[in-house]
Formats: sequence, C-alpha cells, structure tokens
Amino acid sequence: MRYLLSIAMLAAAPAFAQTAGAPVDAVDPLIGTAGEGHTFPGATAPFGMVQLSPDTDTGCEIRACYGHAAGYHYEDPTIQGFSHTHFSGAGHSDLGDVLVMPMAGTVRLDPGDPARPGSGYRSRFDHASETARPGYYAVTLADSGIRAELTAGTRIGVHRYRFPAGSAAHLVIDLRSSLYNYPGKILWSGLHLRGDGILTGFRETRGWAPGRKLFFAMHFSAPLTDHAFVDRDTAVPYKGFQGPGRGSEALAEKLGRALEARLDFGRLAAPLEVRVALSGVDEDAAVANLAAEPGDFDAIRAATTAAWNDALGAVAIDAPAPMRRTVYTALYHALLAPSVWSDADGRYRGPDDQVHKAEGFTFRSTFSLWDTFRAEHPLLTLIQPAQTTVDVVRSLVASRAHSPDGILPVWQFAGRETWTMIGYHAAPVIADAYLKGIRGFDADAALDAMVASATYAPYGGLGDYMAHGYVPIDKEPEAASKTVEYAYDDWTIARMARAMGRTAIADRFDARAGNWRNSFDARTGWLRARLSSGAFRTPFDPTAINYGSDYTEGNAWQYSWFMPQDQAGLFRLLGGDAKAIAKLDAMFDYDTSKLDYSHAEDIAGLIGQYIHGNEPSHHVAYLYNYAGAPWRTQERLAQIVASQYRPTPDGLAGNDDLGQMSAWLVFTALGFYPVAPGSNEYVIGRPFVDRAVMRLPDGKSFTVVADGLSPTNRYVAAVTLNGKALTRSFLRDAELRAGGELRFRMAATPDRSWGRSRAARPYSLSTR
Repeated sequence: MRYLLSIAMLAAAPAFAQTAGAPVDAVDPLIGTAGEGHTFPGATAPFGMVQLSPDTDTGCEIRACYGHAAGYHYEDPTIQGFSHTHFSGAGHSDLGDVLVMPMAGTVRLDPGDPARPGSGYRSRFDHASETARPGYYAVTLADSGIRAELTAGTRIGVHRYRFPAGSAAHLVIDLRSSLYNYPGKILWSGLHLRGDGILTGFRETRGWAPGRKLFFAMHFSAPLTDHAFVDRDTAVPYKGFQGPGRGSEALAEKLGRALEARLDFGRLAAPLEVRVALSGVDEDAAVANLAAEPGDFDAIRAATTAAWNDALGAVAIDAPAPMRRTVYTALYHALLAPSVWSDADGRYRGPDDQVHKAEGFTFRSTFSLWDTFRAEHPLLTLIQPAQTTVDVVRSLVASRAHSPDGILPVWQFAGRETWTMIGYHAAPVIADAYLKGIRGFDADAALDAMVASATYAPYGGLGDYMAHGYVPIDKEPEAASKTVEYAYDDWTIARMARAMGRTAIADRFDARAGNWRNSFDARTGWLRARLSSGAFRTPFDPTAINYGSDYTEGNAWQYSWFMPQDQAGLFRLLGGDAKAIAKLDAMFDYDTSKLDYSHAEDIAGLIGQYIHGNEPSHHVAYLYNYAGAPWRTQERLAQIVASQYRPTPDGLAGNDDLGQMSAWLVFTALGFYPVAPGSNEYVIGRPFVDRAVMRLPDGKSFTVVADGLSPTNRYVAAVTLNGKALTRSFLRDAELRAGGELRFRMAATPDRSWGRSRAARPYSLSTR
C-alpha cells in the first residue's frame, strides 16, 4: 500500500519532478564517506533502527578511529564485514554491532591485515563494483568473488550473498567486532541456535554509552549443514551442546566475552538470504521484530524504496543535476535520525536500563542535540508528518522520566546517555515544536522537564550559572560557550512558558535569557570566560582553539556571535550595524595561513575564522540580515555552498552530525534558515535551486521559485510572497505553513536597500 501511494504521489508531482526522475535516483549515499563527513553508504529505512553497512576498519590499531566513526571510509581498500548499527556523521565512534562476513571455501576467524590479502576474513573491493542507493547497497568481495547485497526495513536488515559456483558457503558472525574497539569493551555476549534454525544472540558493551545492551535474531533462507560457536577468550573451538530448548526445541548456546560463530551451508544453488532483526529488549523481542516485517530481500527492498520516495518526495526539487543530487542527498541524510528504538510492540530499553513501553508513539533515540536543534529538528517539523516530531518530544520527555538524573537527554543513543557536548538543547526542540502549533504531547510535563534540566545544579556548572549569571571558568571548563548556550535555551523555555500562560516561569527564564551579556566583554567586543571574581580570564587569544578551554569546539570568533535570540542586542554592544558588518567580514576574510588547528579534530571547512564543519558557525552568514545588509548574506551563502558541498565522496567539509550539516543545506537551498528556533521565523538568504515544492504535514504545499537563478545572478533583486512584494528579510512560520509561493527574482548586482530598514529585520529579544 505504501508503495502504491508513493507511485501515486510521484505521478501527481509537478512535471519537472517527473522528468528529473524519482527522488531516490538523485541520492548518492557515498557523499560524505571520504574526508571528515563520517557518513555510511549502507542500507537503512527512514529513521530505521537498523543501519546495515560495510565496515572497512573497526579497530584503532592500524589508524586513528576518528576517520572511521561510521565504520566505512571511502579511501580504505578492504571490507571487514557488514554490521547492523552505524551513526551518520557523528564526531564520535561506536556501534558496528553484529558483524557478518560471508566466506567461500576456507574459513578464517580473524579479520586479518588489510595489507596482507588472505590473512583473514576481510576482503579487498573496488568502488567500481559498489552500488549505493537509499535502502540498498551492493559490492563484490574481490578476494572471494562473493556478490553481497544489503537492504533494510525499520527494524530488520536483509543480506543476500551470491557465492561462486561450486564453492562451499559460510558466514562468520563476529561479536568481538565493534567501532572504536578497545580491550574490554565487550562486557558479555551470547549466541543461541534455536531448534527452528533461528540464531539469536546479544551483547553488552561499555563504549561511548556505558552498559548498552543489544539483542538480535537471524533467519537463513537455507538450512545449516554445520556450525561452531567459539569463545576467543580461550581460542577453544566449541561445537555447541544440545540441551533443554524452548518448549520441545533443542538449543545450542555459548556465552562469553569474545564470541564468534561459523555457520556452514554447503554448496548452494541459490543466493543465501539472511534476515536480521534487532531489539534493545531481549532475544525473543528480536524474533518478534523479525516476524513483524515479513518478506524476502526483494520485497523488503521494494517497500523501503517506496518509503524513501515518500519521505524524500516531501521536497520536489528542480535544479541542475549536481545541485539536485547534492540537495537530495542532504535531505536523505537529514532523515536518518533520530532513529527508531522501540520494538514493533512498543517496548524499549530506557536510560535506567529498564524495559518500558511507548503507548501511542514510537520511541526515538540517537539525539545529537547540540548539533541538531539548530536546523535538523526545525526541518523535520516542516517535511515530516507531525507524528514524527510528536515521537521526538514524547521520547525526550519519557527519557527524562526514566533518567536517574531526572533531566532531558543531552546526547543519547540506544536509550543511553553519553553526556557529550553542552547545553540542554532538548529545550529548543520541544519549544520550537510547541510554538509551531504541534500538539499530541503533554506540554506541562514537557515544560516541567525543560525547567528541571535548566535547574539541575550538578550539570555543567549550572549551579554557578544560576548564582552568578554566568559559568565561571575557574569552576567549569568551556565556560564561555556554556553561558551563551544556556542563555539561548533559557529563552526558548521562556517563550514556551509564556505561550502556555505559565507567567512565573516565563519571567524567570526571560531574565536568564539575557545572561549572555554577563560573559560578553563590550570593551574588546568578544565573548570571554570570566572567573568567579568577575574578572575576565587572561591571557586571551580570540583565535585559540583547545579542548577544555574557554570554548566548546571553537574559539571567540565563532562563539561571540551565539546570541540567536538577541542579535540586535549584540550589534549594539559592537557599536552598531556598520561595525557588526565589519566584524562579520573580518571573520570570513581572516588569514588563517599561520594558524594550526590540526590538533582539533572537529575544526574543518574554514573560511577565515568561519568554520562550516562545526555547528557554532552555522547561523553566522545570516547575521548580515540583522544589520540591514541581506545582500552580504547572499554573497556569503554563495561562498559557503560552493566551497563546502559537492556531490562527491569528500563532498562534506565536516561531520554531518546526524543530519545538521545536511539540514543546513536543505534550508539554505530553499532560500531561508531558522537562525533562532523558537522565534517562529526563518531568515531569508537566497535560493540555490530553480524551483522546489514542499509538501507540508497538513497537506498544503509551499513553493519556492528562483527566477533567473544562475552562477552570475547570485543576488536577490526582489521577493514576493503569494504575489505580493515582501520587503522584510524574514518569513514567518505561519506564512509558510499556510501554503503558497515564495518567489525570488535573481540579479547579477545586489539590491542594497532591500531588508535594510529596522522593521524589515528578523526577531531579536531587544527589539520585540
């Protein structure tokens, strides 16, 4: 039914969308797999629990882990195997669960050395043999001649292996393998072969998220002819034992910390299909998830392709092929997380390591909130059904209810908290949804969770922040960044509370929203860290980037602009519009040739001191609008898009960060961006596609047209909204959701008067 609906929608799409091909045909999952994009090329469904993808290196012994955060790096010459869980664009590495590798003939139980072919089960491969599309990946393993194909549903992954004629078929299941592996990471694991031929198992790891449990179930299209379970702690082969099974079935099992399985299928006349389901609850739940998504490889692939066409079809894009491919791939990457974590029956394992049940919603996890509050979540409120955002909010609130610390997630995956990055950025995600009119969740419980997170004194210097109005650097690292990020989050809490009539909370957090001023040195024009005494810390270098210093993954150049709720207030402290514009220009034009940032992994995509590969810079190009110079924003956006995005494996300048880098491009390509989620405004930039039609959640559509767009015509000469001249440089969320048309007339020279008046500028707290 979903496939038929997808076909119907494609048939009803505008003519340009039909002639350009289906959305899935424009996506290249290999974009971002080289350089520092940290994306994976494998098979997954929209927001799927399973990300079935090749791993080219799962250890850190041969090279640094950072480049292999997603398991796959385009420049690697070998594939170690295919595992079922991966992050898309994270700056940290983990997952890579349940690695499967097919083998023909002789079986080896160690991956071997990439430099020595045949030394283990890993295999060489050639990119010419690869195919990567949404929901599908295929490659030929050169050393064995096996053709491997992968597809995935929401909670299942399906492998299909074509073995060379006459060769015995085997699978190696390696439960030792993990991304960012190190001794002792695998706490415990198990393998169970059930009497019905289904292999189930589990493992518990202490990685980025401590004590993470994952369970799986595997069904094979051909019967086993033999098998061996091996605990490599002792390297003693183990053939299993026959003991009491479930009901009358026999059960072979093995428990240990370094388990592998060798599965033998003999010589096969047909390809071997392996269906694998995951669960965070237990092995029986994994078996139930397997049953909940029936069908062979081709059926699952067709259903997932239809699901991707539906999800990607929310934005019909008309643009030259390179830009269309780049933007559609960005949209694809923006639809991978927050991923499903609850089982088909609604159960999930929460932050307290207990099993809970999601009633009336799907529990989501993989929340990289420091990144994704900026554009990823605002994008989902527009191009996904409202239930997606309801799922997100209810998952966040449920996580807080089950958290031992009683606060909202910071950076969560598989239901487990990592405490990575700063802020309490679940607050703007929830507030932005509520202020846009999205309901279906308990707003009072959500607001209470936001307040609890903002007043939890042990977290990140919050006790001192509440006492001083800023985070003191002698008490807490990265204090300058934490101060301004807390202040922004506080503003979103105030906005939601006021809309709900919770005046006391609104007044309290409105006052806290101005705390950014307490860490801003108006004399020098920089955001700086202060000591408990009130003095600014010295010595001070605005270009210095060091972990654990005054700033988080950045320096004063980036963080001195992070007052998205009050850019007008900042510009007054800088001395007015002209000086703000001059400082913005100085940031982009800064000569960094004599600076060395190689020690900072996440600093990539530099344009002067603007760092597009890291999120604190993402709103900065739009700030010229707040000084009455939108034409300068238009220039900078052209500079950023041209230098930071390409339809190639190294086409992302930095980590995609669970869709934030990609969401930035999707918004920017459409011509507007949510500088301050919670304001219900989008700052107008300039479009990078000729035409786009957004399918909104309530059935309406919003069309963007760029007349005369070309590399030469990079400036906005005029803007109309539903046929009427738009003289302000922002778009209201209600206007967009009402449906209609935003039309740009592009020109080769700037219009320096458009958007110049103060009334034409976007929201700022100081001018509301």
